[in-house]
Amino acid sequence: MIIAEIFPYAHVVYNVFLVLYALTVLGVIAVVLSENRNPVKSLAWVTVLLLLPVLGLVLYLFFGRSLKGLRMISRRNKRMLQGDYRPNQIAAGANNITSEAHQLMRITNTLAGAHCYAGNHIQVFTSGDKKFEALKRDLRQAERYIHLQYYIIENDEIGREIRDILEQKAREGVKVRVTYDHVGSFTFNASYFNHLRHAGVEAYPFLKITITELANRLNWRNHRKIVVIDGKVGYIGGMNIADRYVTGEHHQLPWRDTHLRIQGPAVAGLQYTFAVDWNFMKRSLLTDEMHVIDTQPRDGGDTMQILPSGPTDKWNNISLLFIKAIMLAKHRVYIQTPYFLPNDALLKALQTTALAGVDVRLMIPRNPDSKLLKHATASYLKQCLVAGIKVYFYEPTVLHAKVLIIDDDFVTTGSTNFDFRSFEHNFECNALVYSKAFNEQMREIFEADQRQCTRLILSHWRRRPVTTKAVESILRLMAPLL
Repeated sequence: MIIAEIFPYAHVVYNVFLVLYALTVLGVIAVVLSENRNPVKSLAWVTVLLLLPVLGLVLYLFFGRSLKGLRMISRRNKRMLQGDYRPNQIAAGANNITSEAHQLMRITNTLAGAHCYAGNHIQVFTSGDKKFEALKRDLRQAERYIHLQYYIIENDEIGREIRDILEQKAREGVKVRVTYDHVGSFTFNASYFNHLRHAGVEAYPFLKITITELANRLNWRNHRKIVVIDGKVGYIGGMNIADRYVTGEHHQLPWRDTHLRIQGPAVAGLQYTFAVDWNFMKRSLLTDEMHVIDTQPRDGGDTMQILPSGPTDKWNNISLLFIKAIMLAKHRVYIQTPYFLPNDALLKALQTTALAGVDVRLMIPRNPDSKLLKHATASYLKQCLVAGIKVYFYEPTVLHAKVLIIDDDFVTTGSTNFDFRSFEHNFECNALVYSKAFNEQMREIFEADQRQCTRLILSHWRRRPVTTKAVESILRLMAPLL
């Protein structure tokens, strides 16, 4: 009565807002249905929007929308970056490439236009101290440019060492460009990156989060870890710039991860990926640097492709590659990942391959860095075990490596975790290596890690408390958002 006396048309305004809100929710539901997504995912969003309209609308704005169709780079700029450089395609049977590997090459080329680069020298790092020592040495030797991209750059001891080297090279006239993920490297004190900028380093966040862009950018992160130095040396893998890979944290051993140092033509693939991201951030087109690449193959080197993937792609590039690689396996599938939250297609591919008699092994950390992801991962393990997949818990420390080994001649490693977020929401990049020698080296590393693992037994796993299973099942529902 009092409100009506003060504002006689309050009920009219209320009804108008109610109608507008209802139309907004129905409009969002229409958009969800029109995108023709996975029916289960579409039904989940429709249910949330109908049963929890306020919360559901907020969740959809932040986590439900798709970026597919958004162009990272124009066709014109893409042609300018690629120039006249066209690496030779590798025919089936050439350089001992099997027909199965050739299929993987073709699908990778179709998905992302990723060329094959022959004659690359690859150095594998499984410890942070050796990786960062090599990286610092290469950075100090830079003469023309440094392109550095990481998801996380910590303002800690190793982070400050890298920062000092980059600043020194910028003062010497080397062109230094740095891009970092705004959420991954977010701190309340931006002094680290301001320090770089004052020294002449071009340092910019990818998808910077602002109040006006919060809903548009929060869910999509750039998880790539790429370095290119003078077009001669490249780095790709799972390590961020942080002390935890060198000295550990919380009185634990250093994190166990995998990173590659590459010399050879494949550096062009890393450079191209960095250049597209740089252009996407409305920065300069790096045509001059793109065309200064060491394209000379090394004798006896390995054949590689560089495969980027992200939410703007027409296809989920790395997810489709993984499915194809797993289904082609005849002898073995070895996986190392910190988090195991596969989509239904990947889980079915692993189960089918194991049921066909292929040796499928999954290695995950006993104690990852996220308890939520640990419980969500656990909800998938029974389905793996009943299909004959061997599951191993890595005991010494956090296992952060992201490796897929197939049979005797294919390995992929990079920034991609075996989870929904990496496959659908993150910008990722992996190196694909077609080489018996490299495959054997990576198998030996996997088997050495396995000796520090505890194998999970189905009969023991079934004895988990009911409350633990309930928590795992609930968190599994959140897997696409974790």
